[in-house]
Amino acid sequence: MVERVIATEEALALIEKLKEQHGPVMFHQSGGCCDGSSPMCYPEGDLILGSQDVLMGEIGGAKFYMHKSQFEYWKHTQLIIDVVDGRGGMFSLEGVHGKRFLTRSRAFTKEEMLELGLI
Repeated sequence: MVERVIATEEALALIEKLKEQHGPVMFHQSGGCCDGSSPMCYPEGDLILGSQDVLMGEIGGAKFYMHKSQFEYWKHTQLIIDVVDGRGGMFSLEGVHGKRFLTRSRAFTKEEMLELGLI
């Protein structure tokens, strides 16, 4: 099965650390202004989801959502959530650790797009 979102080992380790500190967590990538283009990590349930949010999958046991308008741009790519040094979104949990989540991507192959019903 093709996964729309995966995470690097470094991202998975940080997610585990955040879960130990905050309990279950979730991700949302809205594509809005400022920090909206970065994946934001929240305690599960702290962000109220709407009918325009698309569940992309799970990374490290955390659900990953994206706004529908962004999904239209990203639906032909696999998201690869990574971690880099630096401050990210002010409301995202990882900021106090001097790290931020970063979305990398790769285009799906033709076979993967067929499996996902994209072509």
